[in-house]
Amino acid sequence: MKSYISIEEIVKRKHFEHIEVIAGIEGLDRLVKWVHVVEVIQIRNLLRGNELILTTGLGFKDDPSLFVQFIQQLIECEAAGLCIEIGTNTSTIPQEVIDLANTHQFPIIMFNHEVPFVEITQDIHSTLINKQYQVITDLEYYSQQLNKKLLEISEYDEILTFCQTYLNVQVMARLNENDLRFYPDAPKREKQKLMKERECAKSIKQARIAWQPVMLLGNEYAEVIIFSKDRDLTEYDYLILDRTVTALAQQLLRILYVEERKNAEESQWMLDWLEGVHREEIIHEHLASLEPGLELNGAVVCVCKYQPVKHGVESDCTYLKLWMRTVFEQYGFHLFTIDVRQDLVLVLCNKRSAEDWKERAVEAFERVRQQEGTGKKSISAYKFGVGKFIYQLEEISLSYKTAREALLLTNRATKKDMSMFYDDLHLYRILSVIHQHANLDEIVSDYLAPVIEYDQRYNGQLLETLKAYLACSGSKQETAKRLFIVRQTLYHRIEKLEKILGTDFMEAEKRLALEFMLLAKDYLSIDKQLHKRSV
Repeated sequence: MKSYISIEEIVKRKHFEHIEVIAGIEGLDRLVKWVHVVEVIQIRNLLRGNELILTTGLGFKDDPSLFVQFIQQLIECEAAGLCIEIGTNTSTIPQEVIDLANTHQFPIIMFNHEVPFVEITQDIHSTLINKQYQVITDLEYYSQQLNKKLLEISEYDEILTFCQTYLNVQVMARLNENDLRFYPDAPKREKQKLMKERECAKSIKQARIAWQPVMLLGNEYAEVIIFSKDRDLTEYDYLILDRTVTALAQQLLRILYVEERKNAEESQWMLDWLEGVHREEIIHEHLASLEPGLELNGAVVCVCKYQPVKHGVESDCTYLKLWMRTVFEQYGFHLFTIDVRQDLVLVLCNKRSAEDWKERAVEAFERVRQQEGTGKKSISAYKFGVGKFIYQLEEISLSYKTAREALLLTNRATKKDMSMFYDDLHLYRILSVIHQHANLDEIVSDYLAPVIEYDQRYNGQLLETLKAYLACSGSKQETAKRLFIVRQTLYHRIEKLEKILGTDFMEAEKRLALEFMLLAKDYLSIDKQLHKRSV
């Protein structure tokens, strides 16, 4: 397990027979990653930490101030220790250097006669390289054993138990806020102590605690922490932890994949649920059979328009659902998915308070949009429609119906930042009802036809001016800036509008009607474009 060698082991090797440890004797357990010969004073940019420095003192000779400066730099760079040859360039070790080294438990080893630095570095480097090779061999063996277990096991506990046994450390796994696993199991007081140590380690680095998140489909799904009681953790421990986390991610992904495939088999029941066939008691019984202990506070349906995978390859769709599930789970939703024709329907069952469901849903959708889907397929361009939030699960058909209407309305919206939530589409919902039960084109024409005809006849821009003027609440200065025209030109256009629409077109009731008709005109324009595409 040790990929490096301690100073205590080094001083027992060849060429260290006649030495004297004159300072920092309590730091002889420091690990050495490399040996470096240094004969200059400014060395901050030359060291990376844990180097054993060999020197004859040429850089500072018998200057105590330079010697102290040299030692301070070694301590700041976290060098392992200093070996100095006395007699060649330096005759004594100043007391202030010894005091500084003792304060920081920084070992200073003195050679009382000339020694071959080249043989010392060759000997120690050979040992370090051999240890590194052994580490690689051990890691390969560990990885092979993990791969064998992945083929045989059905639960992830064996992976974490294997890591605990192999490293002889305490292992803790956090799958979510309430699911903590300990390997081996520990008394309640010990568990609380370990959790407290983990929290402290977030702000202050601990030599005996290491952790790594388990990433699934671009999101942190879990976390594995290892605690050592009697030794500092080495890079080997970190490498073993990394291999363990990778194997755990594979196993968890396989479990989630199986669950997702199982959920797909529930599609007929889900369809009936969306159609309002099932009653409240039946729904709760069925959901309890799928996930015991699942407590819900309402639900909402989301319809996603996406392109299905062709050539019979279904795995990408399954991983897309898995990926979205990992996001929504973190925001307090239990996700059910079902494919309905060319749409993906998401039933977001709320597990937390119903008061902030929308804020959490917005954050979850934002994360979904920002990240790349499985197979490098971006879903940032996918359209979503979110229905009404319902408190009784048997009313899910209402949420489904309004989600489909919200998706249809967002497709016809002119604003790029249009809300996907049905409850936010106030005017568009009114337009939809009018369009279904009346001749919306005729109504729009009654209000705007004279302005449109004027623009067509004289190549004018009155309609654009009317939009901007209303959007700026009648502010001529802001309107002119928005249209990039001088005020005199704007005054001339407003006069034309007053002749066509009447001098009262900015009065409250008429102004509201004009704003609504402008929105309706855009709505009809996009509706016609969608109709052409479908034809």
